[in-house]
Amino acid sequence: MTDPAQAQNPETDETPFDPAAPSNAHHDLMAPTIEGLEARINDLEKQVEQLKADRLLALAEAENAAKRADRRISENAKFATSNICKTLLQVADNLGRALLAAPVDQRASNDALKNLAIGVELTEKELMKVLDDQGVRKVPALNQPFDAHLHNAVQEMENATIPAGTIVQVLIEGYTMQERLLRPAMVIVSKGGPKREAAKPDAAAPGVNTTA
Repeated sequence: MTDPAQAQNPETDETPFDPAAPSNAHHDLMAPTIEGLEARINDLEKQVEQLKADRLLALAEAENAAKRADRRISENAKFATSNICKTLLQVADNLGRALLAAPVDQRASNDALKNLAIGVELTEKELMKVLDDQGVRKVPALNQPFDAHLHNAVQEMENATIPAGTIVQVLIEGYTMQERLLRPAMVIVSKGGPKREAAKPDAAAPGVNTTA
């Protein structure tokens, strides 16, 4: 006869709990959390790499901006005296005209005129030295081919013996400053002559920056 105390009720029978036994439920709860952490770590690593790239780009842009600012400061310093140099060129023009009004043959017979001309010449020489120290240089013009970047033609003169477009007379000298055009030369050019041959690349004149 079966002992009722030892009888197992199939509806209430349970397996005894063993703490050392693996728990599938516990594993199932932890698995999504680990996967989520790994995904989060990957996202953070990508963000760190992007921040590093953004930082390098910002540093490069800041360095380029600093270089551009340095160039602007250097350019401004280099051409800070350009306006006053233009004015001084007008003074030099007037000194040249004054010398033309005192021809050499008249100076020989007139000591006062001779001494005056010497004073004007010395003044003109000193003025041109000041301009030269500022990087002011005369533009080649006479007998040169006309260059619209350097010369301003105010008149054409018929001459069949020289190539067309040759500068035959300089009315006002032109000047550059630090290889930038300061003032174009006012010239008269020839027309009616033979066509000028194209200059060879190795014989071409050095370029001049015409930026104002």
